[in-house]
Amino acid sequence: MDENTFKILLVDDEVDILEFISYNLEKEGYKVYTATNGSEAIRIAEKKQPHLIILDVMMPEMDGIAACEEMRKIPSLQNTVIAFLTARNEDYSQIAGFEAGADDYITKPIRPKVLVSRVKALLKRTGISTQASPVEVDANTVAIGNLLIDKERYLIKMNDNEMILPRKEFELLSLLVSKPGKVFTREEIYYTVWGDSVVVGDRTIDVHIRKLREKIGNDHIKTLKGIGYKFVE
Repeated sequence: MDENTFKILLVDDEVDILEFISYNLEKEGYKVYTATNGSEAIRIAEKKQPHLIILDVMMPEMDGIAACEEMRKIPSLQNTVIAFLTARNEDYSQIAGFEAGADDYITKPIRPKVLVSRVKALLKRTGISTQASPVEVDANTVAIGNLLIDKERYLIKMNDNEMILPRKEFELLSLLVSKPGKVFTREEIYYTVWGDSVVVGDRTIDVHIRKLREKIGNDHIKTLKGIGYKFVE
């Protein structure tokens, strides 16, 4: 398993449901662990540190509500996304789930494509990227995919083509590359690249992004409308 693969823990006392959901998520490349009750789920969660836990509410030994409450007491699971998967859609069940520390609620039965879509949306909340991390070649150089960044010379090398970038373009690219897949807000970019003491126009970032795309292609820098930008390999 790649170290950047998302890990998901499924908890349900119905084996056929575990098999159905596991099959559909594993097809998407996720690493899936399963448990059939709340007590077992807590043990696995502590050991495997999943990014997402999908819990049934009604289970033997320890139900989902109680398991969620216990998980939220474990420091290493504080940032884990927890969603309840249950056939019960009464308001009190949902309220109890959220009060126990759940992040979301999924009602079953659910179609595979809808399930996968919901899981992808939930995993975005973790802030963790499945993109590869940049590799440090030496003290001044990092590489990711076919892109090499020389911090000392403000130089980038892509597919054997070398380019020296203007300082702000280089700093903007270096920031985005530092955490591939992470969405950097416009405010973060302004503060990091230009500093809070420098006043720049609203279009400054857009212009620099456009110039970078002209040099490294349109595929590597993605725009999230109204939010910011991210680098993808």
